[in-house]
Amino acid sequence: MFPPLVGHLPLIPLHPIADSPSLPIYVPPQSGLLSRLPKSVTPYAELIRLDKPAGTYYLFFPCLFSTLMAASVAVPIASPLSVLGTSALFLTGAVIMRGAGCTINDLWDRNLDPQVARTRLRPIARRAITPEAAIVFTGAQLLTGLAVLLQFPTEVFWYATPSLAFVAMYPLAKRVTHYPQFVLGLTFSWGAMLGFPALGVDLLANQSVLIAAACLYSSNVAWTVLYDMIYAHMDIKDDAKAGIKSIALRHDKDTKTVLTALAAVQVGLLGVAGTALGMGPVFLVGSCGGAVATLGTMIWRVKLKDVTNCWWWFVNGCWITGGAISAGLLGEYYTRLSAASTPPGEPGTT
Repeated sequence: MFPPLVGHLPLIPLHPIADSPSLPIYVPPQSGLLSRLPKSVTPYAELIRLDKPAGTYYLFFPCLFSTLMAASVAVPIASPLSVLGTSALFLTGAVIMRGAGCTINDLWDRNLDPQVARTRLRPIARRAITPEAAIVFTGAQLLTGLAVLLQFPTEVFWYATPSLAFVAMYPLAKRVTHYPQFVLGLTFSWGAMLGFPALGVDLLANQSVLIAAACLYSSNVAWTVLYDMIYAHMDIKDDAKAGIKSIALRHDKDTKTVLTALAAVQVGLLGVAGTALGMGPVFLVGSCGGAVATLGTMIWRVKLKDVTNCWWWFVNGCWITGGAISAGLLGEYYTRLSAASTPPGEPGTT
């Protein structure tokens, strides 16, 4: 029996897809990182999607954006070493917490996953990991995440902790609303606020910084809904049969219109965030211009009825758009760092 934490979930009859002879059976990884792990460890590596790191990067980029923004406005300006160290901690935390989120998601969806072709062979769905073992594993991941979190200034702990509520809410949202991607956005974008306290920039003491953080967070929520809407199109047929709700199902006929609106919101709020901090043309051209170009290309070229194409844009769009925004922010940071490092009276000073 399932422990009380999730034991109240109703059992949902499996759709015939779970037993269809035309679908492949599970085959252990034959190549890549997972193939080198001990057999007893492999299901846990699959559970945290160790071989599919795109979700980790999507969780990390908002942290990186806020770190680079904060580095530019910190007094004194943050050193490159502190920016690198802070970013490394955020990346470590993203790996751990993304894994914890996947485990929680698969626990809630253990009776739904067998009904969807793409998820039917996940470790809990195929019973390679018991729910009880997954709960223990989740606890271990959360404790490890806490250990990483405690490496940051104390303020980061208080800002980060509320995000756990959204981590638990997302799997439930798929059962009650066609917009679970919005809840996912609230979760994945949380790091957009954490870079500021991580580098000693007080969100509550500076109204401009608070506005920038709020707009950056909202911009990333829009980005999350956008890319996850494309991701949701991969499962749209199975989701409809299994009763799983998604924005892709709700807006199947006008998806690209919705994606365009989300992109406009994302870039607009990103621009407001930078403007609130007095960022200049390097940011506006690099980050905002880069986001317009990359998002526009993706929305124009993605083939929503092609599962492979949707997956390609989901995976690569992370680096294409996230990389463009990061490059602009990094350029803005180095511009300010150079100005701050130039002695008075030297070229480049006023």
